[in-house]
Amino acid sequence: MATFHFDLVSPEQVAFSGEVDQVDIPGAEGDFGVLAGHAPVVAAIRPGILTVTAGGSQRKIVVLGGIAEVSEKGLTVLADVATAATDIDLQSFAETITTMEQQLPGKVGDELDSAIARLDHYKSIQHQLNTTAMH
Repeated sequence: MATFHFDLVSPEQVAFSGEVDQVDIPGAEGDFGVLAGHAPVVAAIRPGILTVTAGGSQRKIVVLGGIAEVSEKGLTVLADVATAATDIDLQSFAETITTMEQQLPGKVGDELDSAIARLDHYKSIQHQLNTTAMH
């Protein structure tokens, strides 16, 4: 399988840089996979789990939004937050969800719609982190 260069960068760190076989991205308009030779594209990322496949192994990384750009040089993801799924504190993540739920009654209109969508994404991440496939 052909490989391509992938960089995953957040404000705090370069979370990943190297040659990969495939990257599956939680896109704002739907999940999509990138392989070598993918057409150039720029896409918004929603909170979710990004999966990096390289050398037959997979690495799962929680991203909380950002931008993905595929070019002739490879794939670059600029993530708001990027944390290895194995490094996520499940208790703390659950507390964040509880706090988000408690703040919903104070929101109205578009702000409420946005908060509900973000909460749904966080709950989806939590569900994926709690499944046996992640361990």
